[in-house]
Amino acid sequence: MVTINGEQMDNVAGVTVLSLLEEQNSHHENVVVELNGQILSKVALAETVLVENDKVEIIAFVGGG
Repeated sequence: MVTINGEQMDNVAGVTVLSLLEEQNSHHENVVVELNGQILSKVALAETVLVENDKVEIIAFVGGG
């Protein structure tokens, strides 16, 4: 089980962070991802595979005027 923004999710371990963002329709250009307390670089999104007990925080930037 992987915790994403405080919510536990099954069937997420084994996928990359980028795949997770794409599945959730998150525009990865406009987010910062923290994995187990460490901010991931944009390159690391495609290279980092989630494992059991990971904690992910996805922070989206929203523009306004």
